[in-house]
Amino acid sequence: MGRLAKAVGFICGPRHACTVALAKAAETGAPADIKRARALFLKLKHAERQGALAMLAD
Repeated sequence: MGRLAKAVGFICGPRHACTVALAKAAETGAPADIKRARALFLKLKHAERQGALAMLAD
């Protein structure tokens, strides 16, 4: 989650709701935080999701 938060932060910006939620989920590991971060990640545009996942493929 932490690496994904950095990738989404690079693409969408560090203050984007998804970036903040992913960072919080990585920090706490709480199921509720993970569920919220996943939901926000899925709401991103397809290109933004693919770009973030491509950055993790390195």
